[in-house]
Amino acid sequence: MSTAIHWFRRDLRLTDNTALNAAAAAHNRVIPAYILSAWKTHHRWTGPHRQKFLCDAIASLDTGLRRAGSSLVLRQGDAVESLVQLLKETNATAVYTNRDPDPYGRETERRLALALEKLGAKLHLYKDASLHERDEVLTGSKTPFRVFTPYSRAWGSLEKPAPGCSIHKLSPVPSEIKSLTLPTLDLWKITLDQGAVLPEAGEAQAQARLGKFLDNRIFNYANARDIPSLEGTSRISQDLRFGILSIREVFARVQERLKGATSEQRRSAQIFVSELCWREFYHQVLWFKPEVLSYEYSDAYRGLPWLQDPSSFAKWCEGQTGFPIVDAGMRQLRKTGFMHNRVRMIVAMFLTKDLHLDWRMGEQWFMQQLLDGEIAANNGGWQWSAGTGTDAAPYFRIQNPWTQSSRFDSEGEYIKRWVPELAGVPAARLHQPPAPGMRLAPGYPLPMLDHATERDVALATYKAHLKK
Repeated sequence: MSTAIHWFRRDLRLTDNTALNAAAAAHNRVIPAYILSAWKTHHRWTGPHRQKFLCDAIASLDTGLRRAGSSLVLRQGDAVESLVQLLKETNATAVYTNRDPDPYGRETERRLALALEKLGAKLHLYKDASLHERDEVLTGSKTPFRVFTPYSRAWGSLEKPAPGCSIHKLSPVPSEIKSLTLPTLDLWKITLDQGAVLPEAGEAQAQARLGKFLDNRIFNYANARDIPSLEGTSRISQDLRFGILSIREVFARVQERLKGATSEQRRSAQIFVSELCWREFYHQVLWFKPEVLSYEYSDAYRGLPWLQDPSSFAKWCEGQTGFPIVDAGMRQLRKTGFMHNRVRMIVAMFLTKDLHLDWRMGEQWFMQQLLDGEIAANNGGWQWSAGTGTDAAPYFRIQNPWTQSSRFDSEGEYIKRWVPELAGVPAARLHQPPAPGMRLAPGYPLPMLDHATERDVALATYKAHLKK
């Protein structure tokens, strides 16, 4: 019997899974496997929210595999060593997996290919996380785009791949193949903050979220997506991050929904599609410039004199800055592993251009807290906000937290939801600095800085650095 291993990574689904479909088509038996990391509490790139969601997604995947007649083989440790061992145990001749856009995943793929070659086996890699990846969207001179707008035009002109089939039947895993029990947070000796509220993980739940967005929110996306008090966004970012939803299916269902739509409805839906394009743009940036994880994308901004102020950083992390919209966002993040997209920009610019702290500090904190934390998009968003990334008009874009909250949370609904001590404060007072020494509410901190002053400091700092 011809046997292959399918290595699940960022594709925790049986629906339209490119590598899984290829393995099932080419072999009599497919061994579904997931390799749990030896992640520790202070890891840079993940945290309890994402690990809890991962545990639930793995349990849901195992349930789906059992319905299909199989089960998930779980191992823990180095992925290459674990897969080589499983290959020997099962007499498999190949490992199938979907390509990882991140540098760490790519290095693991390289190591695995070499290890399998020594055993006479083969690694099969497939495109799955993106509609277009690597060298599919390039300039006329075959170089990667540096700015989003021309990239998006080229991306939009390309034919999009259609969804593939779904797996409904697999051969059972031989009984002698051992597996770890389904993981919980105890495996990594970590806990969620008390009262944390996370969405349910699994294909059915992800499909329900997508369906709800397509049924009643996509055509108002242009108007509602910047209002943090509304449920105006898709809320499928964590499902795309873990591959619980297929990006091809998401795009195809949006196109199906547009049949018979008005021009205004089409405009709103296209703005949502542009967000999918941003995700892939950042995948490509990271593919061609993996050094952005350590350095500024733009060489001109490397070496900026960022401050190192643990006390100020702690106040930002805890939502105790005295700026209501900033504190609301940071507390939402701690409680849910999610932060509204508009508020992400506000808090990121506050850290880098009001507190003058290194964007890498914020990037790491987000990765440790975000349920949808994706290395490429998170890095791209932070560098965009810091003015060091792909933005065509970088450092002098500085958002004012007071005017941003007035514009996008005029009634203070979002602020009061996440900063309950401000519940009794009139909305108008939430969008302007209080009088000197006057707190907005008992127990709520005074603003830790004057925005106008720090804005001038930021502009002068960037300008002086660029003159060097």
